[in-house]
Amino acid sequence: MTMKTISQNKSFGGTQGVYSHESAETGCTMRFGVYLPPAAGKGPVPVLFWLSGLTCTEENFIVKAGAQRVAAELGIALVAPDTSPRGLDYPGDSDSYDFGVGAGFYVDAVKAPWSTGYRMYSYIAKELFELVAGGFSVEASRAGIFGHSMGGHGALTIGLKHPDRFKTISAFAPIVSPTRCPWGEKALAGYLGSDRNTWADYDATLLIKRHGWSGPELLVDQGGDDQFLASQLKPELLVAACAEAKVPLNLRMQPGYDHSYFFISSFIEDHLRHHAAHL
Repeated sequence: MTMKTISQNKSFGGTQGVYSHESAETGCTMRFGVYLPPAAGKGPVPVLFWLSGLTCTEENFIVKAGAQRVAAELGIALVAPDTSPRGLDYPGDSDSYDFGVGAGFYVDAVKAPWSTGYRMYSYIAKELFELVAGGFSVEASRAGIFGHSMGGHGALTIGLKHPDRFKTISAFAPIVSPTRCPWGEKALAGYLGSDRNTWADYDATLLIKRHGWSGPELLVDQGGDDQFLASQLKPELLVAACAEAKVPLNLRMQPGYDHSYFFISSFIEDHLRHHAAHL
C-alpha cells in the first residue's frame, strides 16, 4: 500500500509526520499522523493508537495534546488517524457535527450509502494497524489504544474486541454506552439501522459484560465539569459494567476539568506512562 508524506517535523529528537494513503475500507484518501521517538532510529518501538472525538481530524491530537515530549522519553510511537472518511460527498454527510463527516463513530456502517465508505472500525482495527506495522519502525506485538469522547468509545470497543492486537486501553471522557445516549443513538441508528440488537457490538459496557477484559486495568479520566458528563458520557455505566464483570478499572474524576484538550493535555503524561509500563 503506497503512502504519501504530507509533512515531517523534528520534535523532541524524533519525527512528527503526517501521511496519506488510498484506503480500501473507506474508498477515499485517508490522512494520519505518526510520531516516531528517537529510539525508533535504533529499532522497532511500542506503538499507541489515538482515536479523536467528534469534529476532529488527525491534527487535533498532534498539535494540542502535548504528547511528543513524553513519548520521546518513553520510546513509544503515536499514531493519530482522522475520525471519518472525507470527500465521499454522501447526501447530508455535512449537515450536522455529530453524524457524517467528522463523526465516523468507529463503526462499520451497514445502511446505504454509509456502508460503502463509513467503515472506521475495520479501518482502524485492520487496515491502518497493518499499514503502520508494515511501514514504520514499530513493534506491532506491543500496541495499545486510547482516545477521547467518541474516540474513547472507539478505543474501548476496538481494544476490547481485539486483545490480540491491543494490549492496553485507556480513555479520556469516553462515550461509554452509545446505546444509551443521544450522540450514540443518532449515530448507531444512522449507520446500523433501527435494530438495536445490532448496536451491542459497539457499546463498551455491553462488550465488557459479554467478553470481559484480561489485560491491565482500564485507565479512564473524566472531567468533573465536563458539559457532556450527565447527558452523553455517563461513566457510572462503565463502573457498573466493570464491577459486574470483575474487570479492573481506574476511573479518575478530575474536579474542575471540562471536555477540551486543556483537560487532555493535563493528564496525557499519565496515560502514556500507563501504557508504556505494560508495553
